[in-house]
Amino acid sequence: MLQFPPIPTWDSLHPMLVHFPIVLLLLCPLFVLISALMAPPKGRPYMISALIILLLGTGSLFLAAAAGEAAATVAGHGSPADAVLKSHADLAEETEIVSLVLCAILVGIVALPRFLQREETRLTTTLVPLSFLVLYCVGVLFLVSTAHAGARLVHEFGVHAIIPAGNGQSGASPGTAGSVQMDEGN
Repeated sequence: MLQFPPIPTWDSLHPMLVHFPIVLLLLCPLFVLISALMAPPKGRPYMISALIILLLGTGSLFLAAAAGEAAATVAGHGSPADAVLKSHADLAEETEIVSLVLCAILVGIVALPRFLQREETRLTTTLVPLSFLVLYCVGVLFLVSTAHAGARLVHEFGVHAIIPAGNGQSGASPGTAGSVQMDEGN
């Protein structure tokens, strides 16, 4: 008989959601760079794509952080991983703020010339996006630091989400379904 996997609880979704913002937020600068290297009218679709990717990445960042907060509430406290967990949560909040600021700046870069009805020049299509990429490096540093702290929780301290077992299969007991398990690391 066909059996579907169990539907994970919100607090166990963090490991699945966290990869979307990482990929999307690291992909965005590539589209900005391609746009900056192209002639003004030809680069616009790439800049719009970069904006869409940045908006999706920021939105998925908020979803992953919310799921991470839910997972942290069920995590065991008093373990050596607590300091890293707090650092991971603090970095996630800071990354959210930086990503929102980057979104606002990129919206301005994309929309301002159209709003002001100005013709795009090499200054607005090359120099401004390249300057934005320099600023975007700050966001990448926050993102990578957040991801590194999360990876430490998993690989150094053995923190992982428990996904509920489905249809009588062996797995997590009903009392632990959807909780985060903290194992003692190496």
